[in-house]
Amino acid sequence: MPGGGLIMAVWPFLSGLVQPVTQLIDEMHTSDEERLQVKSRLFEMQSAMAAQMLNYEARLVETKTKVIAAEAQGASWMQRNWRPLTMLTFLGLVVADTFGLTEFRLAQEAWTLLQIGLGGYVVGRSAEKVIPKLTELMRKD
Repeated sequence: MPGGGLIMAVWPFLSGLVQPVTQLIDEMHTSDEERLQVKSRLFEMQSAMAAQMLNYEARLVETKTKVIAAEAQGASWMQRNWRPLTMLTFLGLVVADTFGLTEFRLAQEAWTLLQIGLGGYVVGRSAEKVIPKLTELMRKD
């Protein structure tokens, strides 16, 4: 999943698992208090799984950010500039393709590569600022 988003992809799956269990709990022949306790515990488990996925996503983005930062601070001109040059080349191809200036249509993989490359910069910089705050908030709860 380019550019992150693991938690967004897995959250519907988790919710889909929890919903039938919640419905079963509603149908249990126990007191309202007992049903609420079981639902509360189930929600805690779902929240813990989401927190673990968020932590994984944060580590993944942090690793990607470190790679980009290391490249940007590299010793050689090529090491510092290969990614921006590649992205500019693909951006030029996308613009040319959009206006029908190429003899061939770009493959879907070219668009995906551009999204990954540009997303690495945008997500990396945003995540540097946002992920630590989200992780801190999740730990407080």
